[in-house]
Amino acid sequence: MKPTLYAHPFSSYCQKVLTALYENGTPFTYRMLGLEDPAAAEELKALWPLMRFPVLVDEGRTLVESSIIIEHLDLAHSGPVRFLPADRRAALDVRMMDRFFDNYIMTPMQKIVFDKIRPEADRDPRGVADARQMLDTAYGWLDGTMTGRQWAVGDEFSLADCAAAPSLLYADWVHEIGNRFPHAGAYRSRLLARPSFARAVDEARPYRRHFPPGAPDRD
Repeated sequence: MKPTLYAHPFSSYCQKVLTALYENGTPFTYRMLGLEDPAAAEELKALWPLMRFPVLVDEGRTLVESSIIIEHLDLAHSGPVRFLPADRRAALDVRMMDRFFDNYIMTPMQKIVFDKIRPEADRDPRGVADARQMLDTAYGWLDGTMTGRQWAVGDEFSLADCAAAPSLLYADWVHEIGNRFPHAGAYRSRLLARPSFARAVDEARPYRRHFPPGAPDRD
């Protein structure tokens, strides 16, 4: 039986999982969350009352959190691309980079985006400034780390790259990488050219008008 994914195509964490699914051509049932299918949201609520997504259901097991879902796919639906190396020490490097992208790129990016949704009186200028500073620091570290690397942890596409792709896509929209960090920018370009992520990006294009800060006319 195919796994079932509850997700929305414009969600960064959903794109992370979709990239892994598309990377290996893993068959799955897509329960797209949105106004078009209110039943999908009711199913999600019954599975995971916190209503955060993506959520994967596979063989009666409900899995939450994008990194855990991708690790499960690596075990239960393995393909030519292995998202975690078998060597546990090498796997630590992949997991570390995965956490870097989620915590230090994705999180400050979302801080900036969500602040735009708030009523103006409730906005947090100091928090947004701190988020931008964190992104600058993270970009600088990533720029040095990516010198001489093809993917996040060397030459093999991994869980870390699935995390990096949507993180850097959206982060650059709200706080541009620019020419200051050429290795980080070149890595972002390689991710956008990767067919699995390019497919996820294309599927999300109809929703770009809903991006709170306004989506740039690129990518």
